Amino acid sequence: MPFIPHTPQEVEEMLAVVGVRSLEDLFADIPPEMRPRRFELPKGQSESAVCAFFEETATKNRADIISFLGAGFYAHYIPKAVDALSGRSEFYTAYTPYQAECSQGTLQAIFEFQTVVSRLMEMDCANASVYDGGTALFEAAMMAVRATRRHVLVMDEAVNPIWRKMLATYSAGLSVTLKTVPQKNGESDTQALCGAIDNSCAAVIVQNPNFFGIIADYGEVFAKAKSHNSLGVISVYPVMQAVLKTPGEMGADVAVAEGQSLGQPLNFGGPYLGLMTCKKEHIRQFPGRIVGRAADADGKTGYVLTLQAREQHIRRAKATSNICSNQALCALRALIHLSLLGPEGLVRQAEYGMSLARQAVKRLTVLKGVDTLNNAPYGNETALRLPVQAEPLVNALIAKGCVPGFPVGRYYPRMENVLLLACTEANNPVQINMLAEAMGDLL
Repeated sequence: MPFIPHTPQEVEEMLAVVGVRSLEDLFADIPPEMRPRRFELPKGQSESAVCAFFEETATKNRADIISFLGAGFYAHYIPKAVDALSGRSEFYTAYTPYQAECSQGTLQAIFEFQTVVSRLMEMDCANASVYDGGTALFEAAMMAVRATRRHVLVMDEAVNPIWRKMLATYSAGLSVTLKTVPQKNGESDTQALCGAIDNSCAAVIVQNPNFFGIIADYGEVFAKAKSHNSLGVISVYPVMQAVLKTPGEMGADVAVAEGQSLGQPLNFGGPYLGLMTCKKEHIRQFPGRIVGRAADADGKTGYVLTLQAREQHIRRAKATSNICSNQALCALRALIHLSLLGPEGLVRQAEYGMSLARQAVKRLTVLKGVDTLNNAPYGNETALRLPVQAEPLVNALIAKGCVPGFPVGRYYPRMENVLLLACTEANNPVQINMLAEAMGDLL
């Protein structure tokens, strides 16, 4: 049966009612070069033939490959309980509840999720998540624009370039000016960031650790922003928040993150979720859903949507955002993951990745021509300067079954020989030795 089960006669009857001769005539106002081409699909096959085709295709995936790839998305071990609990039918098949108070279980899970995210960031409030890390950064920027009624955003060039590109794309049709402050050999130029903040600035946007893995304290930058009534926005790596100075300690107004590292498989790029937190004074500008705990007439605990600033709930023109999809299932996975690890487990996870990164740096920098990009403190990810261009080396090592990291020159001109390497508990010292030997042979 075709996807649209209309007979040719029925199609002719509908076209006659519309007043055109063919389906192509329906698109006469669209230039031919802009029309989508018709799919030339092969004839249908039997179920067994289709299954055999996909099984054969699946064997092309490399299950034995070693990866030190990071750049904002990380392979972490996910406890089996995360899949088992989040895969239960009451969670896995549930859609976003529009009559929310009827879904007390979902609301309670979101409330607990907001609680752990707020504690992780040491911020006052969290929402029920947004689409992904880049979307969260854009939403934070728009919060600042609305709160300050200003239109200049000062952004560190060491912020993940994927998220910077998303911010530029989403704001392309808005009256927003992006002022990017260049990074200095992988480090954030905090003095230049402070110098770029003035009374036209809505927010200053930074990342910790930054794209190059460098750790910094942005307290001075946020203090300067506050002196000009601007907001301080920071994007973070959630796992590293267990051991680093938190956004709350630094004085950030809004803190966001890509939540993939909390119980989400890499899965060819998604689905992921964006974490968002803020100081209570900015909660009226917060996008998406915010669940609160209340009591009913009998004094029993109940969970409600405390603030509903989505376009489904209020007039679209007054909505804080129209792209703030709540990734409820991913948020539930993050909650289960964090609950299983607990504070001590998250610390051990972060420290182990940092320990492996130092082993990798020690092992690789003995190779001729390989050195660290700078001497700044780093977490579980760091940038290495190579004696050759990074991208051809990465491709050659992938052919040998090892992804050594991310070629930084793909996003940063004149850094073609820089490799960004990340370690997590999914790696081990044996893999580091294999990487060093393979890279040494090629170099």
